[in-house]
Amino acid sequence: MTVAAMWEARAADGRGAELAAWVRESVLPAVRGTAGLERLEVFSAPGERVLLITWWSGAPVPVADPPAELLGRPVHRWSFTSERVEQVEQVE
Repeated sequence: MTVAAMWEARAADGRGAELAAWVRESVLPAVRGTAGLERLEVFSAPGERVLLITWWSGAPVPVADPPAELLGRPVHRWSFTSERVEQVEQVE
């Protein structure tokens, strides 16, 4: 069973770059090498949001909250169980 854990935070005004740096410098090293971690990706989005998606074989490890001064609202978290995976051929 593969579980995708999504962690999304919106930065306080003007602090999106700091929030993204905190994820890269604090969260990623803490999660890398954890048993069951298969893959991780970090995304940014308009509105100074940062999204971390991790894929796990088994139960995901929780991701810490950033320092409160970096946040524009509380962190959102979701976990999903993989139902189907397809490889898509590229059409030229």
